[in-house]
Amino acid sequence: MILEMKNIVKHFDDCNVLHDISLSVDSGEVVSIIGRSGSGKSTLLRCATFLEKIDGGSISYKGETVAHTPEGGRAVYANKKDIARAKNYFGLVFQNFNLFPHYSVIKNVYDAPVNVQKTDRKAAEEEALEILDKMGLRDKADAYPCQLSGGQKQRVAIARALAMHPDILFFDEPTSALDPELTGEVLKIIRKLAQEKMTMVIVTHEMNFARAVSNRVIFMDGGYIVEEGDPEEVFGNPKQERTRQFLRNYSDD
Repeated sequence: MILEMKNIVKHFDDCNVLHDISLSVDSGEVVSIIGRSGSGKSTLLRCATFLEKIDGGSISYKGETVAHTPEGGRAVYANKKDIARAKNYFGLVFQNFNLFPHYSVIKNVYDAPVNVQKTDRKAAEEEALEILDKMGLRDKADAYPCQLSGGQKQRVAIARALAMHPDILFFDEPTSALDPELTGEVLKIIRKLAQEKMTMVIVTHEMNFARAVSNRVIFMDGGYIVEEGDPEEVFGNPKQERTRQFLRNYSDD
């Protein structure tokens, strides 16, 4: 098991955002998280990747506990060294790309392996070119983000995440900032990664895509996991009324 989150609680001031959420992800698994805006999907990903601190529960990567909650207390995190090691296990692709505008495409991809993982620069550059080739962007290696379309920027963001050799990739609404044509090219890359058995957790509003690529689908509402299961069951025969209502509303849009 790569990721295990147990009984996660998160609140902002008096607002409870996540209620007793548990999530586990095995190697090679693709898990899609769906739900309306404000349901807690992105907050869950931000907690899994340490961008937000949990208030209760536990988080483990590859059997190593990096956050736990003593009985009656608040969550306690591991030391900086253990957290840094856990960060090497995952990559995160944001909705808005988050590329360095003053770096070329290839430097955006090789910068972290060189500076964080201390990879030899020449080897990192060669691998960056190979990954860009896989993304269909080798000819853009010397371009800058401002010269790219939104779809190309997102593919560079995926390349940058892959360059760190993560055990698991998190995607937070990877196509929400893109128009339909550009959405297709990004989803094609993610679909290819799924075929290659890349472990992924994808927060998405692309229902047909989630149904096609996922091993498991989670529906969240109001900070709770309402339904979880095989994509054909969740989409084709949901057990919970809230899931049925969400999917009805979504198909009406």
